[in-house]
Amino acid sequence: MTVPTFPSVPSVPTVPTTAPAASGASLDRLRDELRALGRVVVAFSGGADSAFLAKVATDTLGRASVLCATALSPSLARAEEEDCRALAEEWDLRWVGVPTDEMHDPAYVANGADRCARCKTALMEALAPFAAAEAAAVVLGVNVDDLGDHRPGQEAAADRGARFPLVTAGFTKGDIRDGSRRLGLRTWDKPAAACLASRLPYGTPVTLGRLRAVDAAESALRALGFGQLRVRHHGDAARLEVEPGALAAVRGAGFAFVALDLEGFRSGSLNRVFDDQEARP
Repeated sequence: MTVPTFPSVPSVPTVPTTAPAASGASLDRLRDELRALGRVVVAFSGGADSAFLAKVATDTLGRASVLCATALSPSLARAEEEDCRALAEEWDLRWVGVPTDEMHDPAYVANGADRCARCKTALMEALAPFAAAEAAAVVLGVNVDDLGDHRPGQEAAADRGARFPLVTAGFTKGDIRDGSRRLGLRTWDKPAAACLASRLPYGTPVTLGRLRAVDAAESALRALGFGQLRVRHHGDAARLEVEPGALAAVRGAGFAFVALDLEGFRSGSLNRVFDDQEARP
């Protein structure tokens, strides 16, 4: 398969591995980075990072010079897709939904350690025609904090021409949230929402059924009031991850350990000890 070409923009051959020499984030530096690119296609997932980048880019370059593109994939939670559309309308972003085809890639479906690289490759291939038509650079909401994690997708995106202006401008995740709050963006405290495929252990094939199960489970938990959470898919078992603060209040009351009863609430559960005694011969 031929790798698509991108319009000529200032070259950044690899993902930056460290923050800029000047310490601290700078909104002015970010705007300068965006002006140097001139026209951009923002990979817009609706999360705090890409939302901040999309809004600053649009305010800096003007709506006509910024296209916000959301990858429409089975690994994107339905609520996230809906929020992308809502944010685009609220902020008057120039927005488009772009179907991606990573599910047709056997290596992606196999869910090896390079899954993210396969996904970003599919994303960049899907965005290539838009970048060419716009004579624009593709920019991703990667921040400084992302550089120390296992993120093979960043390298794959950079190899295909992606730019990371938040990194160059020195923005950490905390800086992005603080900057978003100062700009009055409702995404400033939005929980992180990685792709649904990240809920499957490496080696567990990515299937539509598994992605939909995770999406349904997490949506139901959020409807109950949980914010930052993950439902990890382990076959017939779901492993729930919630913020430590959700359980810290109980420990703060003096308990050394906190356990979740997976049978859920049932009235008189402590009476089972008597039921068990009566049932003994």
